[in-house]
This record gives sequence, structure tokens and C-alpha cells, in this order.
Amino acid sequence: MEYQDVELLRFTTAGSVDDGKSTLIGRLLYDSKSIFQDQLDAIKESSKNKGFDYVDLSLFTDGLKSEREQGITIDVAYRYFATPKRKFIVADTPGHIQYTRNMVTGASTANLAIILIDARKGMLEQTHRHSFIASLLRIPHAIVCINKMDLVDYSEDVFNKIVSDFKAFSSKLDIQDIQFIPISALVGDNVVNRSENMDWYKGSTLMYHLETVHISSDLNHVDCRFPIQLVIRPHTLENQDFRGFAGRIDGGVFKPGDTIKTLPSGFSSTIKTIELNGEQIAEAYAPMSVTMTLEDEIDISRGDMIVRENNVPEVGHDLEVLVTWMNTNPLRARTKVVLKHTTNECMAMIKELKYKVDINTLHRIDNIDKLEMNDIGRISIRTSKPLFYDAYRRNRQTGSLIIIDEQTNETIGAGMII
Repeated sequence: MEYQDVELLRFTTAGSVDDGKSTLIGRLLYDSKSIFQDQLDAIKESSKNKGFDYVDLSLFTDGLKSEREQGITIDVAYRYFATPKRKFIVADTPGHIQYTRNMVTGASTANLAIILIDARKGMLEQTHRHSFIASLLRIPHAIVCINKMDLVDYSEDVFNKIVSDFKAFSSKLDIQDIQFIPISALVGDNVVNRSENMDWYKGSTLMYHLETVHISSDLNHVDCRFPIQLVIRPHTLENQDFRGFAGRIDGGVFKPGDTIKTLPSGFSSTIKTIELNGEQIAEAYAPMSVTMTLEDEIDISRGDMIVRENNVPEVGHDLEVLVTWMNTNPLRARTKVVLKHTTNECMAMIKELKYKVDINTLHRIDNIDKLEMNDIGRISIRTSKPLFYDAYRRNRQTGSLIIIDEQTNETIGAGMII
């Protein structure tokens, strides 16, 4: 099967507590026949033991004991399913404010965000926050699912009012493609199957939109970026001179014969071959993982980057970063950390805390001396060696980084380069 035949859509769910995110994913899995019979039997038994007169589909994703007891999502739950048209990875993210970092983690790789709104409650503070984070993370597509339409008698007026409110709010956000769908996750209206209760709605179902939304142009196919992950030297008799450079393409299109430049050395060469799964291919593009060989013997190692001669990323020690802080210990200026960016790793220092964002009003809070866990703020960082980066809005791969505690080696922050 060819690479491009297997299109993978990553999407995340966002919404306030009890808006029905886990139930919606359970309904998607259930109606698309992506659940094994033994799983279904276990969920039916669990629902019956709880005294429910319906199958609680949220139990498919809420796997932690404390989640099931409280009926909420705490950690990010990833689920994989497929239809004949696409493969899907869905991140069910929590709605509570104290789990903002978990939502950022789940949404950071998503092509699409499903933002749930309870039809009875309309736009809430959580809706604003999650929509802002989706915009911040440059998720290209959003579907606003107005859920629990069965509890407002499938009213078109209620739907239109929420659509109008959301459009007024989202004009301040940076999301290119927003669709609105009225659904009931509990009974399945407009999730996989069309609703007979809302004949006034002429748009597509949620599943149809997930299967057909155009995502192939979401990646940057203009700026060629190939961070080196591994240098392959087989050291066998028949391949004594083989030197291949393996990694994942983070942008652009590469072909054999292209003139390239290597960073940080600045030496130029020509691509000799590109291999995918042991076979030579005519072109490679993001996000393919390939092995390249070059016409010239150039000293390249892990962390270096292959780019085009006349299209190079920013190279520098000083970064302006919008960071989500994920650690219980607050972040302060002059802290030493380890930065991981593409395949590069280096020591760095937090030079300055500029401001933090009030996620509910989108206003800046200046004159801060620390960032607490789940805060999102702008900081400046000085690295011990130059990094090759693009702004996050230009390339989500080369524009993102993670911050690691040098003592414990745990991830304590996720950043977007401004």
C-alpha cells in the first residue's frame, strides 16, 4: 500500500466538564463498529451496575478509576480507530482548568479540534479557554459540536444562537476553518448517522466531516526541513562506503538531484538517493521518515539539519517562546533547563519572564516573577548552542520545543517559538 493511501487524521476533543466529550468519542467508536464485543459487554455490565438505563459510552475512554468514579476525564486518553476512508487517532482531553497542560499535550499534534458546547448552557468560560488553546496551537480545523440537542427539543433557534455567539467570539482567534454541527452524543443524532429529529439541519454528519476534511495541505510543503536523527553506517563488506542520514521530514519536498545545504556547517551538496522502507523513491515530503544519501562526504551528525540553499530557517541562541508550564514547581527567571528541539538537545537558561496570558479573557498580565503549573506565558530563552528553527505559526514541527528538568529529566514545559 502506498504511503499517501493511508491518510491519518489526528483530532482532539475540547469542552467544559460534562459537555459529553467522552460520550461523543464512545458514540463515534460504537456507531462506526470500532469496538470489540467483549469491550461492549464490559461497558454494558458496568453501566448496569451503576444503575443506568442506558449504555454509558464515556467508559470507553475514561479508563482511570478516579475518572469513572467522578464521571470526568483527568488524563489524556488516546484511542485509535479506522474507517475504509481514513485512520484516526483521537485524544480525549480533560475539561477542568487544572488539567490545561493535559489538553495542550493532546492538542499539540492534532489536525482538527472538536469543541463541544452543551446546548442548554451555551458558551462558557471553558469554551473560551479551549478555543483559545486550539487557536494558540495552530490547529487548522475546528468543528463546533453543539451537543445535547435532545434536551432542548432539537431547537433550531438554540443552535443558531450558539453559532452566532461563537462566531462573534472566534473572530479574535486564529482558526481558519470552523464548522458547526448540532448533535446528541447520547442517542447518536448527526454523529455517524443523520438525525431524523433535525431535518432543518442540511449539513454533513460529524463522521462524514472527519472522513472528508482536507488535511494534506496543513503541513508546510514550502520550507524544506530535514533534522537528522541518525547517521547510518552499516559497516558490512558490501556497504563499506554507505553513509545514510535518517530522520523525519518536518517540511518541504525533497528529490534526488536537489542541491541542499547542511546546518550548522553551511556546506552544500546534492541528494543522491532517498529511501523509504528500503526502497528508493522519487520524492519525499512531510511527515515521511526516510534515509537520504548525499553525493559528497560531509560531516553530519544527529541534531544537524538538511535544508535548501536559498531557504534556511532562523539560526540563533536567543528565542522568544510562548510556554505552557507543566510542573508543580513554578518557573522563575535565571533557571537552567535542558531544551529539546527537533532532534537537537542543549542546555539553556530562562532569561526573562515577559507576561502570562489570562486564558479566560485573553488579556496579558505583565510584571510577573513566576509561572505556575498550567500557566501560559511568554519567556525569553538563551541556548548554549545555536538552534535551527522557524516561527511556530510557520511550521509546527520546527517551531515547537519541550523544556526538561536537568536534575529529574522530566518534561516541565512545552513551548511555541514566536
